Amino acid sequence: MSWFGRWLEQRLPLRDSMTLTQRNVYILPTGPGLMLAATLLLLLLTSINYQLNLGYLLTFLLTGSAIVGMHVCHGTLRGLTMNLVAPEPQFVGSSAPIGVYLQSRRRTTRYGIGLSVLNSGHWLWLDLPAQGSSTVHLAFTPGRRGLHRVPTLTAETRYPLGTFRVWTVWRPAANVLVYPRPETFPPALPRGQARAEGAVGAHLSSSGEYDGVRAYRRGDPLKIIVWKKFAKAEQLVSRDAQQVQHTELWLDREHSGSHDPEQQLSRLCAWVLQAEQQGLDYGLRLGTLQIAPGCGDAHRKRCLEALALC
Repeated sequence: MSWFGRWLEQRLPLRDSMTLTQRNVYILPTGPGLMLAATLLLLLLTSINYQLNLGYLLTFLLTGSAIVGMHVCHGTLRGLTMNLVAPEPQFVGSSAPIGVYLQSRRRTTRYGIGLSVLNSGHWLWLDLPAQGSSTVHLAFTPGRRGLHRVPTLTAETRYPLGTFRVWTVWRPAANVLVYPRPETFPPALPRGQARAEGAVGAHLSSSGEYDGVRAYRRGDPLKIIVWKKFAKAEQLVSRDAQQVQHTELWLDREHSGSHDPEQQLSRLCAWVLQAEQQGLDYGLRLGTLQIAPGCGDAHRKRCLEALALC
C-alpha cells in the first residue's frame, strides 16, 4: 500500500458496526468499463459520420444499460449493515478468524458481494437474501504475540455487468489477543516447591510423574486424579493427600531453562497447557507479576493473557 493509501486509511473512524451509505461507498469504472466507454464513443462517432440510425440506437441502448448497471451496482452495497463478531484469542502462527455479520433490509437479493482483509488478495463471495442476514468468516495470521487490532476490511461488488467497481473500507475497533506459540516438545514440568502451611499444590518428580500416588477413592476431586497415568495404563489413581498439602507447582520465567525471552514465554505457555490438561494447581511468575496457584479455564486464560502481554 502506498503512503497515500495508508494516510487515507488512518483517517477512517474505528467502529465495530457500519451501515453503508453514499458517504462511505465508492464507485469507479473497471478496466472493462473503460473499454466499453471507448467502444461507445467510437460507435457514436461512426454513427454521426455515416448517419447510421441503427448505430445511434445501438449506442444509446448500450449506454443506457451501462448507466442502469452503475445504479444497480452501487445499490448492491448501499444500505448493507456490517457488524464485527468479537474474535477469540489465538496462538502465534495460528489463523485468527474474523466473523462479520451482514444484514440486509432490502426486499430483493444482493448478488456478488465480496469481503476480504484489505490488500490480502483472498476474497469470500456471497449472495445475501432479501431481508436476510449471513455470517462470514475471514482470517489473518498474526506474526507476533500481544494485543493486535483487527485488520482493516473491505467489501466490494461488480454486479451486474462488471463495468463498475463499488467498494468500501472498514476499520474495526476491536482487538484480538495473541498468545505465545507453545513449545512443541517442552521439558517435563518443574518440581513442586515447599509451600506455606495450609496451602494446596502439586508435587512432581523430575521425570514429570508424581512422587506419591494411591488408589482412587470414591469422592476424590477430579483435579487430584492422575489422568496421565490413566491414559497410559487405564489405572485410576489419585495424588497422595500429604504431597498435595505441602507442595505447590510454580511456573517461573527465571527457572524456565532458557536465556531467550521469547523462548521462555513459549516454554511457559506449553507448561500452562500441560498443567491444565493434567488437572494440576499451578501458579505463574513473570518477574514482578505473580499469579497465585489455581486451575480451570478462567485461570488458564489469565495465565496465557499474562504471557501474551508481558
